[in-house]
Amino acid sequence: MRTVVIVGAGPAGMLAARQAAQAGAKVILLEKNERLGKKLVITGKGRCNVTNDADAGTLVKNIPGNGRFLYSAFAAFGSQDLQHFLQDHGVVLKVERGNRVFPQSDRSFDVVDGLRLALERSNVEVRLRSHVSELLQEQGRVAGLVVNEQPLYCDAVVICTGGASYPATGSTGDGYRLAAAVGHTIVPPRPALVPLETKEEWPKTLPGLALKNVQLAILQGDRTLFKEFGEMLFTHYGISGPIVLSASRFVTHGKGSQPFIASINLKPALTEEQLDQRLQRDLTKYQRKEIKNALDELLPKRLIPIVINAAGLEVDKPVHQITRGERQALLLALTDLRLEISGPRPLTEAIVTAGGVSTKEIDPKTMQSKLVPGLYFAGEVIDVDGYTGGFNLQAAFSTGYLAGQSAAQQ
Repeated sequence: MRTVVIVGAGPAGMLAARQAAQAGAKVILLEKNERLGKKLVITGKGRCNVTNDADAGTLVKNIPGNGRFLYSAFAAFGSQDLQHFLQDHGVVLKVERGNRVFPQSDRSFDVVDGLRLALERSNVEVRLRSHVSELLQEQGRVAGLVVNEQPLYCDAVVICTGGASYPATGSTGDGYRLAAAVGHTIVPPRPALVPLETKEEWPKTLPGLALKNVQLAILQGDRTLFKEFGEMLFTHYGISGPIVLSASRFVTHGKGSQPFIASINLKPALTEEQLDQRLQRDLTKYQRKEIKNALDELLPKRLIPIVINAAGLEVDKPVHQITRGERQALLLALTDLRLEISGPRPLTEAIVTAGGVSTKEIDPKTMQSKLVPGLYFAGEVIDVDGYTGGFNLQAAFSTGYLAGQSAAQQ
C-alpha cells in the first residue's frame, strides 16, 4: 500500500486526502494549525461560496490566471461533482445570484464539518500542529518530509499549503519555500482579489456604506479594462465588495504609467433618458427644497453630498434655481462617479493570492511536478487565480481531487 502525505488541510488538502484514501493509499494529512479548514471558515464572510454552478468552460473563463491549466482538473471533478460530494456528506446547498453556491445554513463551519466527515469515513490520519520544514529526496524523487524536526517517509507528497494572504490562518507561503528548495520556479506572489485604496478622501467618510445593483468600470487612459454589475462598499481606505475584488486583478496586474480610474454608475438599470426623466420628476417634486434634500428617493443619504459635489454644485442650492446644464452635470455624476485608485491593499489582506508554483512545471493531467517525481501540488499554492463567485474554491477542490487520485495511483 502506498503512503501519501498531504501538507495543508484547507479545501484542496482535505479533498486530496479523501481522494487518495478512496484510491487505496494510506493517507496522512498534516496541518500546522490547531484545527482543519481555518481559512475556509472565513471565506464569503463566513458563508463560504463553495463553487459556481457552471460547466468547465465557464469555470475556465472566470479564472483569468492560467485557467486553461485547469481543464483536466475540472473534467475529473467539476462543480456538479463537488455539489453532490458535499450533499452526500451532510452539507445542504443553495444557488444564489450569479450561480454562486452556498451552504443552505449560510455557515462555513458546515462545509468544514462535511469535509471532516469525509476524512473520517475514508480513514485518513489527521495530524494537527505539524510543521513541515523540508522535503526529503532519494535518487531525484520524493522520499518524505521533515515534520516537527522528525523525518516522515512516504511514497508521495501533495503540497496544499495555500498562498500568502491572511497569514493568521496559516497561509504564510510555506509551500513556496518547499517547492523552491527542490528547484521549482515561484511566480512572485501578489494580491488577486483585494480591496482598493483611493486617492480621494471622501470614500473614507462613508465606511460601511454598501451599494447594490451598481456598475463598476476600471479605466486606464481611453481603455476600459473591466466592467461589471453587482455590489460594492466604501471603507476607511477606499472601496471593497464583490465587484471591486474582481476588478482589483486589473489593477494589481496592470501595466503602464497612466492611473487607474474607478467609474461607478449608480443607476445602470436606467437609460440616460430614463434617468433624466426620473431626476426631473424628483426636482419638480422637491422644487421648494435645497438640492441636498431633494435626492433622498434616488440615493443613500450619506452619498447625496458626494454626488452633488462631484457635479460641481453647492449642496444648499435651491432646487428651483438648478439649470439644465447643472442637471446634466448631476446626471453625469450619477452615471460616472470617479475615483483614482492609489493601489491595492496589502497581500496579507487579499482573499486570493496570484502567483505561486509555475504551472509550466506541473503536469495538468495529474498535478505532479515535472521536476520531482512523487511531488504534487493543489490549490492556491499553484499560480492560478480567478474572479470572485466560487471559482477559486472550485479550482482548489478540483486540483486537490486530481492530485490525491494521482498520488495514490502513480
